[in-house]
Amino acid sequence: MAVEQRGIELVSPQERYGRPRDLLFLWSGTTLGIFTLVYGTVVVSLGLSFPQAVAAIIIGNLLAFPLVGLTSLQGPAVGTSTMAVSRAAYGPKGARALGFFGWLNMVGFEAGGMVLITFAALALLDKAGVHDQGIGLKVAVILVAALIQLVLPLVGHAAVMKAQKYFTWVFVAMFGIMAVLVGPKVDLAATGGADFATFTGAVALVMSAGGLSWAPLGSDYSRYLPADASRKAVFGYAALGGFVPYVLLMTLGAAVATVVKDAGDPISGLPGALPGWFTVPYLVLAMVTLFAVNTTDLYSSGLNLQAAGINVKRWVAVVADLVICVAITYVAVVSDSFNTMLNTFLGLLIIWLAPWAGVYLSDWLRRRGSYDGAALFDESPASPYWGSGGVRWSGILAQVAGMIAAALWINSTAFTGWISQATGGTDFSIFAGVIVAGVTYLALERRTAVETVPVAA
Repeated sequence: MAVEQRGIELVSPQERYGRPRDLLFLWSGTTLGIFTLVYGTVVVSLGLSFPQAVAAIIIGNLLAFPLVGLTSLQGPAVGTSTMAVSRAAYGPKGARALGFFGWLNMVGFEAGGMVLITFAALALLDKAGVHDQGIGLKVAVILVAALIQLVLPLVGHAAVMKAQKYFTWVFVAMFGIMAVLVGPKVDLAATGGADFATFTGAVALVMSAGGLSWAPLGSDYSRYLPADASRKAVFGYAALGGFVPYVLLMTLGAAVATVVKDAGDPISGLPGALPGWFTVPYLVLAMVTLFAVNTTDLYSSGLNLQAAGINVKRWVAVVADLVICVAITYVAVVSDSFNTMLNTFLGLLIIWLAPWAGVYLSDWLRRRGSYDGAALFDESPASPYWGSGGVRWSGILAQVAGMIAAALWINSTAFTGWISQATGGTDFSIFAGVIVAGVTYLALERRTAVETVPVAA
């Protein structure tokens, strides 16, 4: 229970521990949550039939969760976080902007989780007879939830890995019971059906809510593994740990949506598909799973804030992050704007995240997975990753090109890109962002020699 002091600093060989299969429990405990269930209901709400929804869920997760496996490979090899490794492609100063975007990514999901935790707690209080729920009570619930949420991310990596292992088994049991209770009510023949454009939007939603949004966290949790850990095992356990829960729970969510029209509301809508006696256990389950998800997010957001160039200790970053989440949660709870905020956030997330994935993975392929860990933290012209003034413009220009491509082909609640409009509303923003950014980066770097990485003694 000692507070972990290390932030994005390199993990020495003497401090490495664990096995690749630990990543299976980490990602399973993180992704077995109410949010995942809700994403499945949202897919159906777009107008897809149940078979179409299942197809979109499988395709989207098959395409997205290998990204988590790929971004977990650098952790054992280098010993630092994903966003710190991004310095190789963007430069030590150029990568700060991407670290900031990564931080915003985590804050958005953390705030969403805190909002739902608050709603679930208020629903439990209502069932206990506390019907007068003014601003004072809501603020008190938010603060208590924040204090509970602070514990595991503050303690650090070892505590998070251990807790998520136990969470996994509890969540499997509870969601199994839920599936048994909902199963007989599911109407697989429910009317509905969407065109190809809507289907592509559903796939994009599945990818952005799943593996794509988790990709920047890959090495954050694999960095403590020994350097000689099996790369196949690291990739496989990280990818499967998220893929299997997402497919199963999103499919369950899609099934629930055939029973309850407002199933997209996990607190007041989705419980309508459950027997009355299971409502309280369900609300408790919702809260615990959301705490588990936020634990992973909060730990990584502190690392991302450091990668963004904010020179604070990891635990200070975690506390500051939670304070910001409390403020966002208060605004969302009192304004009842949670659903709108979440949909807009998920749509805009793609624009920066897809190009980042394209640049990051292209750089990894170009270097054949070989990085100079110490040089990643060398903010001087002597660093092989320095570029021009601390910025590698090939990475920045590729990122911008990818963001433009993604924006042109996105179809979200915030706005619809020109190419999407011209093609009937199709959404290939993720593919456009990844491919354009990756190809642009490789083209700009084609005449640049890959730096020689010193071999550790």
